[in-house]
Amino acid sequence: MSVALDESSAFTAELDDAEWRKVRPRTLVAQAMESIIAAVARGLILPGDRIVEQEIATALGISRVPVREALRLLESQGLVVSEPYKGMRLVPLTRERLDEVIEVRVALETSAVRRALARGRNRGAALDGLRRAIDELELMATRGDGYGLATADARFHRELCGLGGNRVLCTLWEAIAVQLTIIVGLSTLGKSMHGIIDEHRRLLAAFERGDAAEIDAAIEEHVRAQTAAVDFEGLIAERRARREQRAERSQGR
Repeated sequence: MSVALDESSAFTAELDDAEWRKVRPRTLVAQAMESIIAAVARGLILPGDRIVEQEIATALGISRVPVREALRLLESQGLVVSEPYKGMRLVPLTRERLDEVIEVRVALETSAVRRALARGRNRGAALDGLRRAIDELELMATRGDGYGLATADARFHRELCGLGGNRVLCTLWEAIAVQLTIIVGLSTLGKSMHGIIDEHRRLLAAFERGDAAEIDAAIEEHVRAQTAAVDFEGLIAERRARREQRAERSQGR
């Protein structure tokens, strides 16, 4: 319902300016955090790597302060671990950890989809957000941008969860969203981006048909089976070996 101009003005007049939060540009902390996540998703920083604040600050052209705060936020999300006398490291992406993340993701997304089906939110304009996310996936694949594709992937699944209408569930999903972005980004090092897009198209088609058993199976296939098919530990080890070889060649010059 629209609010009449005089009513809106009266409402605004009742509020003290101090109660309003001014719109501000993105902070350096937010930008540093995004840059770190992008670097991990693209394989520039690898799970298990030691993180040096000064190196990241120098690469980003900023001071260590926002980098330190960004790392603290990532630590609170379980992506970075601080070790006594050793500094900070990215949490290793082991098969056990991957299985734990997948288990939580499947449970949340299956529940969200079942709620969405019960609400009739699997047809028409309700699917526009999912279709736009697939368009973005296709654009990122064309660019060969693994991080961009991983971000679009997260957008698709965020939209899917939102259709269920359970805000608590969406909050829980957001708690693992960064980990999912990194996992998808790393998967593009050994998996076709267009194959990932096809998985999303199949998932959307199953959702639109509205059969609960079919969509459950589609989520299981897309999230668990397709992720399990990627040898993340092997990809990371290979990437680390190539990085070390480049460093050795550089030092030998």
